[in-house]
Amino acid sequence: MGDEEIENPEFSPEEGAVEEAAKKDDRSLLPSLPYPHQLYVLPLNRRPFFPGMAAPIVIEPGIYYEVLKIVAKTDHKCLGLFLTQQEDTNIYKLSINDLHKVGVVARILRIIPMEQGGAQVVLNMEKRVIMEKPVKSKHLQAHVKYHEDPTLDHLSRELKAYSISIITTIKELLKLNPLFKEELQIFLGHSDFTEPGRLADFAVALTTASREELQEVLETFDVEKRIDRALMLMKKELDLSKLQSTINQRIEATISKTQREFFLREQLKAIKKELGMEKDDKTVDAEKFEERLEKRTVSEPVMKVIREELDKLSALEMQSAEYGVCRNYLDWLTIVPWGMYSKETHDLKKAEKILEQDHYGLKDIKERILEFIGVGKLTGGVKGSIICLVGPPGVGKTSIGKSVARALNRKFYRFSVGGMRDEAEIKGHRRTYIGAMPGKLIQALKFAQTMNPVIMLDEVDKMGASYQGDPASALLEVLDPEQNRDFLDHYLDVPCDLSNVLFIVTANVLDTIPEPLKDRMEMLRLSGYIQTEKIQIASKYLIPRNRKGMGLKASDITFTKGGIASIINGYAREAGVRTLENNIKKIMRKVAVKIARGTEKKNGVVITDKNLASYLGKPIFTSDRYYKVNPVGVATGLAWTSMGGATLYIETVAYPSEKLEMKLTGQAGDVMKESAQIAWTYLQSRAEKYAPGTPFFEKSQVHIHIPEGATPKDGPSAGITMVTSLLSLLLKKPVRENLGMTGELTLTGRVLPIGGLKEKLIAARRSKVNVLIFPKDNLRDYDELPEYLKKGIEVHFVEYYDEVFKIAFPHEKKHGIDAPLASKKTRRARAS
Repeated sequence: MGDEEIENPEFSPEEGAVEEAAKKDDRSLLPSLPYPHQLYVLPLNRRPFFPGMAAPIVIEPGIYYEVLKIVAKTDHKCLGLFLTQQEDTNIYKLSINDLHKVGVVARILRIIPMEQGGAQVVLNMEKRVIMEKPVKSKHLQAHVKYHEDPTLDHLSRELKAYSISIITTIKELLKLNPLFKEELQIFLGHSDFTEPGRLADFAVALTTASREELQEVLETFDVEKRIDRALMLMKKELDLSKLQSTINQRIEATISKTQREFFLREQLKAIKKELGMEKDDKTVDAEKFEERLEKRTVSEPVMKVIREELDKLSALEMQSAEYGVCRNYLDWLTIVPWGMYSKETHDLKKAEKILEQDHYGLKDIKERILEFIGVGKLTGGVKGSIICLVGPPGVGKTSIGKSVARALNRKFYRFSVGGMRDEAEIKGHRRTYIGAMPGKLIQALKFAQTMNPVIMLDEVDKMGASYQGDPASALLEVLDPEQNRDFLDHYLDVPCDLSNVLFIVTANVLDTIPEPLKDRMEMLRLSGYIQTEKIQIASKYLIPRNRKGMGLKASDITFTKGGIASIINGYAREAGVRTLENNIKKIMRKVAVKIARGTEKKNGVVITDKNLASYLGKPIFTSDRYYKVNPVGVATGLAWTSMGGATLYIETVAYPSEKLEMKLTGQAGDVMKESAQIAWTYLQSRAEKYAPGTPFFEKSQVHIHIPEGATPKDGPSAGITMVTSLLSLLLKKPVRENLGMTGELTLTGRVLPIGGLKEKLIAARRSKVNVLIFPKDNLRDYDELPEYLKKGIEVHFVEYYDEVFKIAFPHEKKHGIDAPLASKKTRRARAS
């Protein structure tokens, strides 16, 4: 507020001794006015005050401001200062009982009103006061009793020693902490050793002791005990100040050392620069970029941009923010392998050997890859094709991509686009953004350091879209051989030729891939493995690889063929081999623990179907088939899922009802619901033909259920299976034993082709269903399958449902069924 007092008519301080003492700042000039027996009380939250002190206090507008105005108009101008018992007490909502009983009486020296309301009041703390009983009033008031320290004509040796110790400690404290220097010098100039009580009060007020410790000293009336406690608190304060000083000196020494080293390094750098022994960072950066450009063949448009950026970099100060942006941009521009290519190998024998080393089976996939390499040999390089490997998890899609890169002697880079929602991941961020960087494709070129790597885009069927863009649409430019010659990354902002990159894309399903993107890719399906193939894969690849990875020798663990077959049948029935590998790892870990503990026999462990349960627990799968022989009303269908093929049962029952109605359950999708409705309508229209003389579920309600209700199902291929199940219920005859079928049915009884023929055939083999019905239009797909898949399976190809009826119910009389002979429409593949 300044030194000038703001005049306020509300206050009329008495002219005379009090004001004169305040102006001269000499408390010895204060008159010995009588103290009242009843005082207004001012509560304190933080710390108590001690007699002999003068301190300013800010009074905010409110009830205590009113008290201040009342006290200012009295002759004695005294009020009591008492510490609250709890530090966080609300001083506007407390009573006398919430205060300590011992405080100080303070006399108003000066009141300085504040512009925003309230006032700053300078108080002189005069003596201890004891609260006796409260006074009923609007404001806090209490009857009080005053305490006078006894006047000592002669100090005892002990008190004199205490006083000297305190003054010595204060002087030591002053050297370490000059905060109270002015106040301390005033006190020492006016004090002597004849007042040890006042000395103790002043000394303890200098400390940073807790409010409870200070209040304890205030409540100590015995001078000897008080000065003892004061000395103890002063010693604590001195130790704390010494520790603080030591910490400060250590920090200052460290900072000084760091600054000294910095100046010396700068001087050394300047000397080396003058002698030509060292270059500055800007020169080093420029030379690094020039060195990279010497090893690359950069096109004219790109080189023009690089030269412009190098000129810009040389003109910028290193401390500027733009320098870092320009340097990073040049770093990316020069690290892209412009004009650098891996030398391709088009040796078909070597490629075939590599593919056979890495994969078992997959004959059609290997043939297509060899065709691909053969064309590259004739044309001088593999370019322009984008291969999409579609199949369930764990069938080897990613490893095939690595094998192709090895066979071609190209670098391999893989990144997953599953869950990607931002097109900047593909095409890069614009340089205006903080933390901008190129897209994954430019990063792949940086990693491979060639312009013709094999780049695998994994999980392309799981891409998303958001307000940040659609990455699937961004891939249209990347995967188009006609457009990716001038691919423009948003960060680089210069054309980049991706036409020499071989892109391999993987997916589990094709339904979620946009049609324009599918149109740019050549689809190769990996359908999964049958048991025979899985046994070979486990023996040749999985067991040796994991045995080596776990530090086991060939003599430590051996798997029998029956043991591997039991793992496949009981624990790993998926289309791929990932679960099979996980179970093999689990067994090996248990064996490794036994060997590490020294409890295993020296001749090693042999895993058979007998001891398999002790390593893997009880089998998860017992059978794919719910029924050994299908009862009446049950037919076996074949389904395709993203995990491979599966058998699908259709169950039907009838129960009495006034209204003829069909109900479908089993979490069927919309297409499957339509198939059920078509099957119901078709059979109702042909009931007399297939079951003459039998009423069509008269006074009955028919319930069709597809088991495993928690699994969503959809698709039209269960049409003929639903009709067969309904016919079995209508005829009260079971369907032919070990018969499975799949095919879409129309209202006229025509059987339409289906997808996933290989997966469904594998599922049938796994479930030991050896008589199958497929649509006639799938005959060409069947002819392409390897012979070992067809072996032991009797397959019928049908065009109309009449032919299905003859196969499913061979002992029924065929009334009015005029279809061509089965021999003309049927193809059988039997075990030799």
